Amino acid sequence: MLPSEPLKPSAAFADILRPTHVEVDLSRLAGNLQAICSHVGTAKVMPVLKANAYGHGLIEVAELMVKLGADYLGAAFLEEGLMLRKQGITTPILILGGLAGEQIPLFLKNSLTLTASSVDKLRLINEAAEALGTQAKVHLKIDTGMERVGVHYYSAEKLLEASLQCHSVEVEGIYSHFANADAADLSHARLQLERFQEVLQFYERRSLPLPLRHMANSAGILQLPESHLDMVRPGIMLYGIYPSPECQRTVAITPALAWRSQVSYFKVVQAGDPISYGSTWQADHPVRVVTIPAGYGDGYFRALSNKAQVLIRGRRYPVAGRVCMDQMMANIEWDSAYNGDPVTLIGTDGNETITADEVANWAGTIPYEVLTNINTRVPRVYVGRS
Repeated sequence: MLPSEPLKPSAAFADILRPTHVEVDLSRLAGNLQAICSHVGTAKVMPVLKANAYGHGLIEVAELMVKLGADYLGAAFLEEGLMLRKQGITTPILILGGLAGEQIPLFLKNSLTLTASSVDKLRLINEAAEALGTQAKVHLKIDTGMERVGVHYYSAEKLLEASLQCHSVEVEGIYSHFANADAADLSHARLQLERFQEVLQFYERRSLPLPLRHMANSAGILQLPESHLDMVRPGIMLYGIYPSPECQRTVAITPALAWRSQVSYFKVVQAGDPISYGSTWQADHPVRVVTIPAGYGDGYFRALSNKAQVLIRGRRYPVAGRVCMDQMMANIEWDSAYNGDPVTLIGTDGNETITADEVANWAGTIPYEVLTNINTRVPRVYVGRS
């Protein structure tokens, strides 16, 4: 279920927000985190907050996760970590993406944990920490089959050996990332996990304590309990969406985001009169058409033109014509709708629900992109505060 009832239009509401807005239910996010924690037992949990917390709002979601006792926070880039630190968040933050050498002092001055993905980057981190007279906290990144970032598993020993010589570096963790843990066939995911375990034998052979081990993304959490190790990294499932249709639903989660707008204009369009740019849609009979002040400039894909549906007064209506930058139209046939009526792009109205998965299918993409594509010019409204 998605947030069930659109906010009612009011004078006060209209004064402060665009009609097009996102509602985020914090109680549902909290419930999802609790469900994940219960499922993974003693493993630590690192909520992943990259890309504006998957469109839900970086700062507000981070503050909720901290309030709920998250062990760690995950972000993609230095800028995201800096934003969190500027808000006074002191919880450990691991930056999962790559880094440029000149950025390293900013990581260290703001107590951000770095990903060391090569011997060269590890040495740069060590040199910067020495120059600042501090200790850098790093997690080593091992590529077990993603071919994106990290030292190859078959070359990893060089990185681990180098880490023992970097005396201004604390290797707090070591991790890898699944490429196919959301598939029905988990053979490649299991091969990746096996490769990661082989790399970890380096510490056993030298009688060294193991760093914090983590590999499980949302799909790993759901489908590969043996991958939970010391910490897990929930991303999309934290926000109430399963990683893929094939992925097992071993944890009950609830979508936390709804995308709303309002009817801004109503007209009767005569038979044969085309609608919107390119004149790609027309009816063979008179229809009532409403305009909605949301478009691809807000992140509602142009690819949804003539394919998507919206909810008005608890009923589904098709998007008619091409989605514009700031507006789109819907055909309500001969039903009634009035200016100011709530419109649901993602979410529930009455007995009908449009999910992010459904929007993704219409657009030929995945729900990750649907959520993270919602532009920051769309206001976020937070409900369900405890």
